[in-house]
Amino acid sequence: MAERQIKLIWDFRGESAQNTAKHHKIHLEDYVLAQNLTFNITGNKDLSSMHSIAYLVVSESEMIAVRDALKPHRGEVYTPID
Repeated sequence: MAERQIKLIWDFRGESAQNTAKHHKIHLEDYVLAQNLTFNITGNKDLSSMHSIAYLVVSESEMIAVRDALKPHRGEVYTPID
């Protein structure tokens, strides 16, 4: 059975949420490359005009180390149709 994928999420709120989430995604992309993570899945999404997220998908075995290093606000099991 394949290892689960975990989506780590950072929430940004306020008038600058969209720009902050886009900028945070750049740092997440750099982190993926620097740490040679299993997956190269990052993104940002606007949930409303005042709430945006940036996210990074990691393997379950990498999750604790990445969580401790980057301190996401929350996480969930990721499915590719997300």
